[in-house]
This record gives sequence, C-alpha cells and structure tokens, in this order.
Amino acid sequence: MDNSVKEVLMIGAGPSALAAAIYTTREDIDTTLYEKSAIGGLAAITDMVDNYPGFENGVEGLVLAGHLEKQAERFGAHIEYGDVTAMRTEGDLKVVTVDGADVKAKVVLIATGSDYKKIGVPGEAEFYGRGVHYCATCDGAFYRDKKLIVIGGGNSGFQEALFLTRYASHIDVLVRSSVSASEVLQRDMQKYVDEGKVTIHLQTVTEEIIATDGRVSAVNAIQNGEAVTFDTDGVFVFVGLLPNTQFLEGSGVELDERGLIKTDMHLATNVNGVFASGDVRSGATMQIASAVGEGASAALSIREYLTEYNREAKA
Repeated sequence: MDNSVKEVLMIGAGPSALAAAIYTTREDIDTTLYEKSAIGGLAAITDMVDNYPGFENGVEGLVLAGHLEKQAERFGAHIEYGDVTAMRTEGDLKVVTVDGADVKAKVVLIATGSDYKKIGVPGEAEFYGRGVHYCATCDGAFYRDKKLIVIGGGNSGFQEALFLTRYASHIDVLVRSSVSASEVLQRDMQKYVDEGKVTIHLQTVTEEIIATDGRVSAVNAIQNGEAVTFDTDGVFVFVGLLPNTQFLEGSGVELDERGLIKTDMHLATNVNGVFASGDVRSGATMQIASAVGEGASAALSIREYLTEYNREAKA
C-alpha cells in the first residue's frame, strides 16, 4: 500500500465518483478511487438507463459505466479495487483503512452509494445465489422459461420485473401493501398483466423462502391475513436501497435517521475535508444524472478546499 499522502481519495467508483474524478484530474489534482465491487456501482448492473440525458434511445448501464471509467482514466484517475472499512482524522489529514492498511489523504469524497435491502426472512441468506437474487440483469438469463417471484412494488421492483419478462414464463409480483411504482412503469407492466405473463399480488407479505434439494422451490406468504404458498424457480428481491455508510462508525461524519450522510450546499460534511455525493448523501434523488451532477459539484468544492489547504500549508 502506498504510504504517501494522496491529494484526493474517493471511496466508491460509481457514476458520482467517476464524474468527480473527471473534474479533479482534468485540473491535475491527483485522484485515487477505491471500489470494493463493481466499477460503475449499481448503474453498471442496470439493464437499460432510459432517462440519462444525451441518449435518445437509452443506454445500457454497463456501457454508461464503462464510458465514465475510461474518461476518468484518460485524465489520470487511479481506480483501484479495495474495501474501505474505517475512516478517521489525524490532524488535518484523513486516514482511510483500505483492505486493512491505512491510506492518508488531504481530502476524501464519499460516494459509496447504496446497496440492495434485504427482507430478512428465513431462506433469503441461506439460498442467496441458489435461487435468491438481487440483480435481474445479472441472473435473469438463468431462468429462461421458468416461473419467478419478484418481491417489491416500487420502481425498482417493477423495472426488474419488466426486464425478467424477457426470460420467465410467468412472474408473480408480491407487494407488501400497495404499488408505489411510477405511473409509467405501471402502464408498461399492465401489458404483461393483460397477457397473463405477470400477476400482481397486493397485501402480500413474504414469510419464508423454501428450497427443495438445495434450490428455491416456493415462497410462503401471508396474503390478506391468510397463509398462501407460491411455487417458483427463483426469487428476485427489490425492496429499496440501504446506504453504504457502515464504515463511518466512529468517524464523526454525521448521518441522518436513514443512515445517509448529511452535507451542506457545497456537499461538505461536518468533518473538515470530507465531502459526499450521489446516492449515499441525505437528500439525494437516487438518479444517475443527479449523482453525476453532484460529483461535478463536489469536485469544484474539493478544488476550492485544496486551494485553501495548500495556501495554509505554505504559510
């Protein structure tokens, strides 16, 4: 691990951090990004991004993420894989623990985004990857001509269910209360409901995921107060996002009641020299376009902070 002090260290390499890195590196600000999973974050595993400006026919999430990554690297960004587990302040420097080793930086941008929420029922963790999934674009093709269950009635649930109609013979969508997906997605879904390919079950609470011979085979649920069992070949869970801020425990960075990072209008946190942007930030819209915009704004704030930091260091 490099023991030198980095100018800018970014935690996460999703659209927000990559956009920020494009701005910082274009101004010759040395920038290193650490990503523990997929470059591009959740955007990289989104089948089609239909509302990103400039792509009239939409763009595959993996393609968009790839363009952002290559552009950041063209200007000199260092993108590395590494799991950040802690952060603290030492004097005017920030110390980030990456894969068990400490890395020092003048400025830190937290752009870790969010991860998929779990429903916490028996069988969910036990059969992850063996019938329980959180990414339709990653695993949907394994279920060609199979029966599937999608859990979730919000935008993500309907988006992923629509994608899975490419493969599944039938999809049961289990909705805890009522549908909260946008009207556009509901209209798109209605076509498959009318065709009999999708059935939406309201007031349906998942109780347990059942497996036979080590593979998911059914879901037990409570529907309108009565027990019901749905046979299935696989379960896809889409019930929202959980901010990736667990590593900030003890860092002093202030979070809101949902675990999202509080920032001011300049995207600065309450800890001097620490900024946040994208889906991990309190008040974020959870949209790729706004995450990219916040990354650019954060980069400009970081530039101003470094200018003052370096001026004081020379004084």
